[in-house]
Amino acid sequence: MTETIQQAQENIVAEFAEFTDWEDRYARIIALGKKHPGIAEEFQTETFRVKGCQSTVHLHPKFENGIVYYEAGSDAMIVQGLIALLLRVYSGRTPEEIIRTPPDFIHQLGLTENLTMGRQNGLRAMVEQIKLYAVAFHAMGQSNQTN
Repeated sequence: MTETIQQAQENIVAEFAEFTDWEDRYARIIALGKKHPGIAEEFQTETFRVKGCQSTVHLHPKFENGIVYYEAGSDAMIVQGLIALLLRVYSGRTPEEIIRTPPDFIHQLGLTENLTMGRQNGLRAMVEQIKLYAVAFHAMGQSNQTN
């Protein structure tokens, strides 16, 4: 059985709990970024670019059978790691789950206090874009049910 969206957040927090200093946490985020597959070149266009990020970030959504899947990548390794964490929580979920679930793990990990203002803004922009796509897919699903 797959983990719920809340369990995904809890598991991320637990995974990072073993790292007591921020150098180790940054190293873990970068390691996740190095493992993250990124995004297909065909989606590295202005259409899928996340506005508000210091780094170049592209986010491509796919909606299949009521589930939203995201593919994303960045030119900065720490951002690539943050993307890996976000997708672990939000990709493969229903639009409703995505819309109603705040990214609590961001605060629980202390990312808001320990990232630069630029990275904080970028992280916020990525979460907003993930949620905007979910809202659009939710609306599409609702309109398909009324037709």
